[in-house]
Amino acid sequence: MTKEVIYSSNAPEPIGPYSQAVKAGNMLFVSGQIAINKSSGEMITATIAEETEQVLKNLSEILLAANMDFSHVVKCTIFLKDMNNFPKVNEMYGKRFSSLPPARETVEVSRLPKDVNVEISCIAVG
Repeated sequence: MTKEVIYSSNAPEPIGPYSQAVKAGNMLFVSGQIAINKSSGEMITATIAEETEQVLKNLSEILLAANMDFSHVVKCTIFLKDMNNFPKVNEMYGKRFSSLPPARETVEVSRLPKDVNVEISCIAVG
């Protein structure tokens, strides 16, 4: 099995010793993304909807770097700082996965990197 690091210059740089994504065979494992706007370097946290949309944009850019898109995603994990944000996050998420949505879990955690409100990781198959 081959292992390849996937990198998108259109997504935020990793903030630790990890890769944006790793492709193993036909599977892509995308690291958790937070709402950093790559072009400005700013955190997008004005509303949970805007924050979630930025997270999904970052995931999309990494998927594109691996010649994939959201239709290839088979599993997502959503980490929320506050489960009260679940309805709005779920609404934004649903716009990207309107048909044949992947398996998923959503968990509330006490703290996320850079004190963001949402982080999402995914697994895709191409």
